[in-house]
Amino acid sequence: MVKEASPKWYPVYTRSRAEKQAFELLQKKGIEVYLPLQRTLKQWSDRKKWVTEPLFQSYLFVRILPKQQTEVLMTKGIVRFLYHAGRIADMPEQQINEIQLLLSSDMELEVTAEHILPGEKVVIKAGPLIGLTGEMVSYKSQKQLIIRLENMGQSIVINASVALVDRI
Repeated sequence: MVKEASPKWYPVYTRSRAEKQAFELLQKKGIEVYLPLQRTLKQWSDRKKWVTEPLFQSYLFVRILPKQQTEVLMTKGIVRFLYHAGRIADMPEQQINEIQLLLSSDMELEVTAEHILPGEKVVIKAGPLIGLTGEMVSYKSQKQLIIRLENMGQSIVINASVALVDRI
């Protein structure tokens, strides 16, 4: 008797701005798919507007059996699966549940690929403190940075995105 593998969650890379379209097409194929969305306030030069956008740009998650991988790849908007150590990467169900839990809260989330470590020299690149240089002391959350200001012998907590700082 051969035991059927159980479905697993896999992160899938999509074409730029094709997450919602790929999500709908995968659903029509009967594939379990998760696209984490969040509401954010966007600022244009003439107005502000609340929009719903993917938490992870160009990514969504599918819960499939290995034999369904080709079907996913044949979906318009899907580029590829993510690989880790030469194999298609899967995600523990617990991580998907944690993402869903975070999104159900009122917390403002921001995803960044930046990994600024304590001790790295940074410069603020936007806002009222533009041009200020300092040292990253800690990175409490996506929206709260503590920067040591060398010239002042002080540290400040900045409630701002890590996207506002650059490494020097």
